[in-house]
Amino acid sequence: MGSLTPSVRVRNVPAPASSLPLSNGVINNNGGHHASNGYMDHLHEELAVFESDVFDAQAYVGAKCQSMSEKGIRKLCEDLLDLKRSSAEEMRKSVYANYAAFIRTSREISDLEGELLAMRNLLSSQAALVHTLAESGVSKPVGTMKGDNAKRDLPGNEKVLSELERRAEALPDILDVLLAEKKVEQALLTLDEGDRLVAEGLSDNGKAMSSSAAMQLQDALLDRRVRLAEYLAEATQQPSVRGTELRSAIAALDRLGDGARAHTLLLNSHHERLQHNIRGLRPSGTSYGGAYTAALSQLVFSAIAQATRDSEAVFGEEPAYASELLLWAHSETEMFASLVKRHVLSASAAAGGLRAAAECVQIALGHCLLLEDQGLALCPVLSKLVRPSVEQALEANLTRIEESVAALAAADDWVLTHPPAMLRGSYGLRSSYGAGSGGLASVLKLSSSAHRFNFMVQDFLEDVAPLISMQLGAPTLDGLSMLFDQYIDMLIKAVPSPGDDEDGGAENGDDKKVRIAGTEAQQLALLGNASALADELLPRAAAKLVPGGVHLMVGRDDIRSGIRRGNTDRSQFATVATRLPELKDWRRRLQRGVDRLRDHFCRQCVLELIYYSDDAESQLSPEMYLNLDYEGADVAAWQQEPMPSAIFQALFNKLTSIQQTAREVLTGRERVVAVLLMRLTETLVIWLSEDNDFWDALEEGESSLGSIGLQQFVLDMQFVIQVAVNGRFLSRHMSQVVADISLRAVNTFAATGADPNSVLLDDEWFLTSAQDALHKLLEGWNRQVSSPTASLSAQSVSSFRSHGSE
Repeated sequence: MGSLTPSVRVRNVPAPASSLPLSNGVINNNGGHHASNGYMDHLHEELAVFESDVFDAQAYVGAKCQSMSEKGIRKLCEDLLDLKRSSAEEMRKSVYANYAAFIRTSREISDLEGELLAMRNLLSSQAALVHTLAESGVSKPVGTMKGDNAKRDLPGNEKVLSELERRAEALPDILDVLLAEKKVEQALLTLDEGDRLVAEGLSDNGKAMSSSAAMQLQDALLDRRVRLAEYLAEATQQPSVRGTELRSAIAALDRLGDGARAHTLLLNSHHERLQHNIRGLRPSGTSYGGAYTAALSQLVFSAIAQATRDSEAVFGEEPAYASELLLWAHSETEMFASLVKRHVLSASAAAGGLRAAAECVQIALGHCLLLEDQGLALCPVLSKLVRPSVEQALEANLTRIEESVAALAAADDWVLTHPPAMLRGSYGLRSSYGAGSGGLASVLKLSSSAHRFNFMVQDFLEDVAPLISMQLGAPTLDGLSMLFDQYIDMLIKAVPSPGDDEDGGAENGDDKKVRIAGTEAQQLALLGNASALADELLPRAAAKLVPGGVHLMVGRDDIRSGIRRGNTDRSQFATVATRLPELKDWRRRLQRGVDRLRDHFCRQCVLELIYYSDDAESQLSPEMYLNLDYEGADVAAWQQEPMPSAIFQALFNKLTSIQQTAREVLTGRERVVAVLLMRLTETLVIWLSEDNDFWDALEEGESSLGSIGLQQFVLDMQFVIQVAVNGRFLSRHMSQVVADISLRAVNTFAATGADPNSVLLDDEWFLTSAQDALHKLLEGWNRQVSSPTASLSAQSVSSFRSHGSE
């Protein structure tokens, strides 16, 4: 390069004030003395070795390590490596923190180099002028001067010019001709020749040409150099100058010593040409935003790539120029992003056109990614710029899904079916459904609103998946969980409350209503919708948002076989969500929504059993235990054929009815049914344990709990346990609650002064009585419904016997 880079070497720089030794006796602000001069002098001596110009690192390390053990040397090496890593990290942070200042300083240095060059030329001109004046001002004898004038006036005594002086006189005219003919390369060579002549004329031993002639030539060269630079600068701004011509003009300007200006002109030339090409595009002339985005991406990133190649070809990898190129590329990328947002993304985002917006962003990122081979990582910049528009499109799509599903929920008949042919035809063509969730949806039965919700989410995630590189996975999952919670709210409103009018339906905001699930099958369909979406469909669909998640999906055949095998291989059924940590928390959020629906359903069932039963005697009240000992009942007669209380028989009928209905509605979903039955039984038992009015009447009421009432209560609790054991949904929590309230009843009886042990029979009796009562209820249920479940009931009874024997 033609610019002059000053070399500055600093010697004997004084140490900072903080590192200078302190005087002995100086007091700090806290009143204490500073470190002694002896220690500071010793430290100064230790550090003085590093200040020497002949410091030998190898010898220093060898001398230090001679007296150290192997462990000490290893410790020293580890410390040095830690210091090296810390230093590198601090350097990296410092560079990133002061990147803008570094670029600004580099530009200032480049400008300073040009100014120094001009100053050097000016000083040389002044020095030559002074030298010429000094030579011309030397006093000579008058006779000598007259003699010289006489000689000069004589014919044939003209001053003989040297060959270099004649060449120096001819160079300005030659340069004028070359500049007029626009022969840049020859003009540069001539200027180089002139610089060599000036250097020889101004040198101390230069005898072939006087210093005055050298200074005159230098001034002439400076004038032609400025004229050539201006011509080259104007040439770079011409639209017709491009490619090799542009690089040649920039390289020539760099050889003239104005590299910073040349690089700026190079970037400006590419920018102006790019702007001219962009003005030729008509965004309104295309009805498809992807075509405009593709054309614009091709123009912008091709221009950036060409500018990068031109810069490297002319200037190499000069850090200052590379930094300016990077800033220019960022500016052009911002301009591109603003155009795409204005003409494409804004309209797509407002209309909820996520697929169109995603396709446009994919096109732009694809072109941008090609620049990484040239060292320009612009994808993060572009992603940050277009992300707000994409997020707006995401929100619009989520709102559209919510409104569509809410409208369908208002007309849903809550009957589980396979997806309609219309949905299979419109959604089954996409790639993700064929191998992933679509195959699963064709196996699971859902109601119409759940089918629509599932397929709209599938469609939505298919569009979002290509944009995961923009860090949109978390907001997408959050939006889906909110959608699912809103759908759960609609399902909760569909659960009938005891005593409500089932014909009107429940309001769902905006004066919309959700059709009530009047039958037990419809109510179980609500839970089937929620569990299928939360446990299987949505986690599998969301797996495509996680890198590598799609590869963990099981095939369609494995899904069907897993369903046939039941709970044994259900781990394969949800392998994606369990093996990807990114989805575990999100799946827990979905599961909390299912728990809300199940708990609401169980509370409504318990309320119906306790307070809204058709038979007043089957409602829960303390009198059902207190009145047993006041009716003159004989304990021995009660023990001959004991039966559980009416409310617990109603609980048995409810659980049995749900289990039988679930075999038809929730086929293959045994775990969902078991959890529902367990939670329903727990809800009733917990309600009983927390009913203060019930326990206040037993413990502090006018009537006290008698012996038959205590035995009836213990039998009821044992009956609850046996029902759970028979249905295989007994939990530790249920067992603990039953044990606690049984103990509370015994303590209540003991508080009257009676001995519970003298009244209660052994545990084996209560166990056998509860099993016998359950056997009778099962037989009565089978006769009542006249259903072909006798074999199943027999198996259940045999299981009671086996549990009892154990």
